Amino acid sequence: MVELNLGTIINAPIERCFDLSRSIEVHLLGTEQTGEQAVGGVTTGLIGLGEFVRWRATHLGVKQHLASRITAYNRPVYFQDTMIEGAFRSMQHDHFFKALAPDRTEMMDRFVFAAPLPVLGLIAEKLVLRRYMHNLLIYRNEIVKQVAQSDKWKNFIG
Repeated sequence: MVELNLGTIINAPIERCFDLSRSIEVHLLGTEQTGEQAVGGVTTGLIGLGEFVRWRATHLGVKQHLASRITAYNRPVYFQDTMIEGAFRSMQHDHFFKALAPDRTEMMDRFVFAAPLPVLGLIAEKLVLRRYMHNLLIYRNEIVKQVAQSDKWKNFIG
């Protein structure tokens, strides 16, 4: 099992950062390199408590389907998405938000996953998956930050 922790400072209000982080369209901006598509459940707009989204993408050269559900939600400070189907044995992503000032937010991610195969999975986690998933999170957070700090956020949330 791998746990990744990442913090990002965004010069935007906490509510904006929270909502952009649960926007399907903003998520897709951060996954263009994998050809990710939302193909089931909530496929546009903001995902909320109890709702799920099914994704189709190519990661590490392998076409995959993944579905995750919002399993905890406390706007604007926290939400959690949990994999309900996919290639990993398990995956849980906690999103924490802290207002540092009216227009400054700390966004923190706790991303925990386990590869599907016990022995080979441990090797894959250490050699490939840890870095790959960490880089995906960094890129995704940079997209959220760019959108939140520009006027583009108005295209994704009202």
